[in-house]
Amino acid sequence: MLGWQELLIVMVIVMLIFGTSKISGIGKSLGSAIRDFRESMKGESPEEDKITEESPKEESPKEAGTPNE
Repeated sequence: MLGWQELLIVMVIVMLIFGTSKISGIGKSLGSAIRDFRESMKGESPEEDKITEESPKEESPKEAGTPNE
């Protein structure tokens, strides 16, 4: 088991290698992946909900005067 001193040394080395901007980007993408995974486990699909709310299904208007064959 690592103590707090070892974890601090590891974090400093990681920060020196990757830089703070890369680490924050990794954190954001990891958080997004975890959130998407949890939503998929619940059976929800946030993309489908957003699409149906923004653009409801439109029915094509029936043209008057055209005979049905």
